Amino acid sequence: MPDPLPVHQLDVLIVDDEAGMRAGAERSLEGFSVPLPDFSETVTFAVRSASTGDEALAALKAKSPDILLLDYKLPDMTGIDVLAAAPGAGDFLTIMITAFASLEVAVTATKRGAFDFLAKPFTPEELRATISKAARSVYLQRKAKKLEDEKRQVRFEFISVLAHELKSPLAAVEGYMHLMKERLKGPELAAYDAMVDRSVTRIGGMRKLVMDLLDLTRLESGKKRRAIEQVDLVKTAGLILENIAALAEAKKVTVELKAPAQLLMTADPGEVDMVLSNLLTNAVKYNREGGRAVLELARQDGAVAIRCSDTGIGMTEQELAKLFGEFVRMKNEHTRNIDGSGLGLSILKKVVKLYGGDVKVQSKYGEGTSFELTLKDAPVPVATEAVH
Repeated sequence: MPDPLPVHQLDVLIVDDEAGMRAGAERSLEGFSVPLPDFSETVTFAVRSASTGDEALAALKAKSPDILLLDYKLPDMTGIDVLAAAPGAGDFLTIMITAFASLEVAVTATKRGAFDFLAKPFTPEELRATISKAARSVYLQRKAKKLEDEKRQVRFEFISVLAHELKSPLAAVEGYMHLMKERLKGPELAAYDAMVDRSVTRIGGMRKLVMDLLDLTRLESGKKRRAIEQVDLVKTAGLILENIAALAEAKKVTVELKAPAQLLMTADPGEVDMVLSNLLTNAVKYNREGGRAVLELARQDGAVAIRCSDTGIGMTEQELAKLFGEFVRMKNEHTRNIDGSGLGLSILKKVVKLYGGDVKVQSKYGEGTSFELTLKDAPVPVATEAVH
């Protein structure tokens, strides 16, 4: 038996001067629910009522409903007058109840924000059908607003973090440029070599951040162009080892590759390079001096199994919990001088998902970290012949 859908309750205010009409509407909606399987939720209704325009305005002031069922003809004013005086009229959805609906009334009510009309007399089924339509509209509007708010918040956080990540290297390069411009080290060019080297390193870090951002947005938008072909992971890993050799030598880290002579899989060469490069670079960068990093490649259960382990600084439980977040960089006494964009592992996880795989991480603070990945072969796109 499937689990019941989570319940989302909407507040309904019924405004009508006929006691029988109010009671009948309340009975019709009592226990009524609208399933929304696309969102895995069910909408139910809490119903309250008012008999006059003044009572309606007081009820609206006390608490804004989600749906307002509003009779056009009330003892003290019209439903249009209620809408005109209602606080927060745009925050709820209005269904006008009319015994006679002239075109003028319909136009005026619509201008005041009426969503739908219900003609008297109506059956319980007609009421439920109208309320169902209104409930779906309210729910979708709330969902859209929530998503927009979340998107705005994510955009704000993204720009804030990006500005923070770029501010420090830009300030450093700008400082070096001023020192060189003012010739503070004298006329000899060689005296400025260290400043130039540091500026180049900082600019390289900013370039990597920009490239990582481009990779991330292409992956998330699905607009990254993929070239699926036969890729030898062993050959790819060998080229990456050559690229990080200088970094490994500087930290006196021994890097070992355990793999067969050849390991072929159908994949995008750039994506495979992205995965292996992230793993190996991190295994060296976050290692201790004189440490060891091992990359193991194998075929296992019809997929490629990748394991990258190191004897580095490791991570705490709290650091592991936020490891794959964007712009996440572990900041402690061991990592404060290690450069990085904080996007590498987020990109890695998204690439692994493209291959129907999974990432598992084991780490112990002060002892080292081990990443285990599985990648399934990507389906080869079917070539389409030109039609003549």
